[in-house]
Amino acid sequence: MTEYREQADLIKALRRIEGQARGVQAMISGGRECAEVVQQLAAIRNAVDRVSHRVVAANLRACLAEVEIPSHLRPKLERGLAALAGLRT
Repeated sequence: MTEYREQADLIKALRRIEGQARGVQAMISGGRECAEVVQQLAAIRNAVDRVSHRVVAANLRACLAEVEIPSHLRPKLERGLAALAGLRT
């Protein structure tokens, strides 16, 4: 699917999300305010969305590496994939 570096980064992001989810569980068990819990849940949702976009972009890169793409289109394609992944180029 993705090269090693990207896989390691994705696993790190997923572990961070896992920790955030455990934190929300503790917040709920501890009786924290609804607004605080919802704010943390929104942060988790955004983090999951970012990881999802990165996975899709990495998969598309892998698929596109197997086909012939004219060199003048590659920069546009990379910018589009970077935007999808939420990365800066």
